[in-house]
Amino acid sequence: MLTTLLSITASLIIAVAPMTAHNPILPNGADPHAVVVGDAVWIYPTFSVGREQAFYTFSSKDLLKWQRHGPILRFADVNWINADGNQRHFAWAPCMIAHGGKHYFYYSVGDQNVTPSRIGVAVADKPAGPFKDIGKPLINDGAKNVFEAIDPMVFTDSEGGKSYLYAGGSNGAKLRVWELGADMMSLAREIDVPTPTKFTEGAFLHEREGKYYLSYSHGGYRDASYSVHYAMGDSPTGPFEYKGAILNSDAKHKGPGHHSFIKGAAGQWYIVYHRWNDRAGNGPYEGSRSVCIDELEHNADGTIKPVVMTDNGVAADAFAAP
Repeated sequence: MLTTLLSITASLIIAVAPMTAHNPILPNGADPHAVVVGDAVWIYPTFSVGREQAFYTFSSKDLLKWQRHGPILRFADVNWINADGNQRHFAWAPCMIAHGGKHYFYYSVGDQNVTPSRIGVAVADKPAGPFKDIGKPLINDGAKNVFEAIDPMVFTDSEGGKSYLYAGGSNGAKLRVWELGADMMSLAREIDVPTPTKFTEGAFLHEREGKYYLSYSHGGYRDASYSVHYAMGDSPTGPFEYKGAILNSDAKHKGPGHHSFIKGAAGQWYIVYHRWNDRAGNGPYEGSRSVCIDELEHNADGTIKPVVMTDNGVAADAFAAP
């Protein structure tokens, strides 16, 4: 989660990265939601240029060269954000899903000084946008210390075709799950899914070989306790059984978290996440986080092997339409 906007200049972003594998893939950014659309990987992070209040996205066809697109959604174009009269708002931790020929962009809005946290949704014809907000919050009952309406993630199940929205965390550390309406812009019903062990925020749901993996961040995002854990189940709404940690801090890389998973054309799985590089001690850390990618491996029983964070990153991979 990000409580302040990232303030960086455009010159810090490498639009075309070196031709060799490396980490980080984005030197500034956090909360990366990665998704394969057509022949490219798209990353939707918490990211800003200067003090501009807007979202951007990055794309790559080989995991080595990344191109920035945007802004794909500006706060100034979302009329409900400032409707409460409070001018102190931030947005972070978005996700995007392609569905039915459209692209749906979900994002967190705070601050909670006046209005509870909210989740918005916007629509576009292309993954690079521009996205148009639907004109009202999708979720607006994020009462602090009870349920914080942040970190949306949407998953469409190949079995039955239903789409589910996962959200929540931080203040209250509560996970909530909804089945979305067919339009992807409304809530059909809320589903009671128990908050998993060690859940703090940043839920992500993916399926592999008939098993559903609910993964999420644990700990404080500014210190070494931040980490990624997961649970497994037989449906996108559980029940889920806690399995352990995937990412933990090491001597050089601290606070890895708020991740997503993608699958390459050859079947290799990857984890995309943010971390603090070259920090000493347990925090709190200052400055910018970086977006990184490493390979993900599974055991014979389907459980996930803990990931060893690297500075080398991953080799080039090609992506095809799912």
